[in-house]
Amino acid sequence: MWFDEAVIYQIYPIGFCGAPNCGVENEEQAKVEREKHRILKVIDWIPHIVKTGANTVLFNPLFESEKHGYDTRDYSVLDARLGTNEDFALVCKKLHEAGLKIMLDGVFNHVGRGFWAFNDVKEKRWDSPYKDYFNISFEGNTHFNDGFWYEGWEGCMDLVKLNLNNDAVINHQFECISNWVSEFDIDGLRLDVAYCLDKNYLRRLRSFANSVKPDFVLMGETLHGDYNFLMNDEMCHSVTNYEAYKGIWSSFNSENMFEIGYSLNRQFGPDYWTLYKGKHLLSFVDNHDVTRIASVLSKQEHLPLCYALIMTMPGVPCIYYGSEFGIKGDKKDSDYALRPCISKPEYNELTEYITKLSEIHKSYKALCYGGYRQIACTNKQLVFERAVEEERIVIAINASSDAYDLHFDAGCGTAKELISGQAHDFGGGSKLDPFSANIWLMER
Repeated sequence: MWFDEAVIYQIYPIGFCGAPNCGVENEEQAKVEREKHRILKVIDWIPHIVKTGANTVLFNPLFESEKHGYDTRDYSVLDARLGTNEDFALVCKKLHEAGLKIMLDGVFNHVGRGFWAFNDVKEKRWDSPYKDYFNISFEGNTHFNDGFWYEGWEGCMDLVKLNLNNDAVINHQFECISNWVSEFDIDGLRLDVAYCLDKNYLRRLRSFANSVKPDFVLMGETLHGDYNFLMNDEMCHSVTNYEAYKGIWSSFNSENMFEIGYSLNRQFGPDYWTLYKGKHLLSFVDNHDVTRIASVLSKQEHLPLCYALIMTMPGVPCIYYGSEFGIKGDKKDSDYALRPCISKPEYNELTEYITKLSEIHKSYKALCYGGYRQIACTNKQLVFERAVEEERIVIAINASSDAYDLHFDAGCGTAKELISGQAHDFGGGSKLDPFSANIWLMER
């Protein structure tokens, strides 16, 4: 599947395009906003996205919403703050012409209070044909004083939970997905809060995805636990690897590479009991929901090493827009701080390094499909092997400010270091430079 060899570039469109934080209130305002065609900005960024080595673009919510995109009003209409459906169709056409796949954010667990069906319920109450779209009790109330109670997502009453056991809801969503494929030719979906979605719903969605387009990908957002409860042959193809995300930055900040080493071995190691052997989870160091990696790390020298890890460990690496050139953003300052408008892309030393890593990741089957075997781990060093068939790659991370002399059984005499392109001789050991990553293609 194409996703298994992907490098993803993630964009939060409302922030990226500089759209207002609040949705439009009337059609007159919507007309003014649509005519700004903000989503076309993505076209200007395509050369940069391609230059980073990414081959897939993931868009966070795009459709008509109350504020931030996860409070949907209408799944069929591009948010007026971004432009028109025709605008986005052109963006998708240009992305595909550049060889890029496209994934959208499927927000199917809940909608905003302005969702068209919920508006009908507010107006007609029990006489609304859409009352069973939601989990409603007309014997209760909420602080919005609608005259009825409804279930909100994790207690947030701005986000109205949908009844995903209702065939009418499911059919409506599936029709919208089908339209996204026909209008925009999308290649897959990120499923928002997939851990909340009804499991029978997920099975139906997977079956539908298999029918709508060959190799249509479902990647689910999940946080904790055994990800196999969502990632299997009946539900999601992939999920977000939050365990490894936390392990990466925490290992560098605490000078304890055993943490990420433990997680990777638990998830992908060679033992029979490891959890996700042969599966392709989404690897990331930040996104639209968490503090930017450049703001998390205690030492900025570790920033390139974080990307070296996600590009070489098992999984599908994801780059969040702006982080490839090191912008900061702290969640404690608000979600908006994580989702800024950036006038134009930068291409600096970090970006160039990530570009090299992306190309290496895509070029070697061992990094896309290979198993994982830990070779060595200390507080400040992690060495592991990725291997498939006759291709074997060893990755050595040195998080220390001091050089480190590495000694291990390489199983060969020489290798090619893929970042520098230089030959490497293992005779007498290997010296790891301070704050460095080595990616050795081992001689056969």
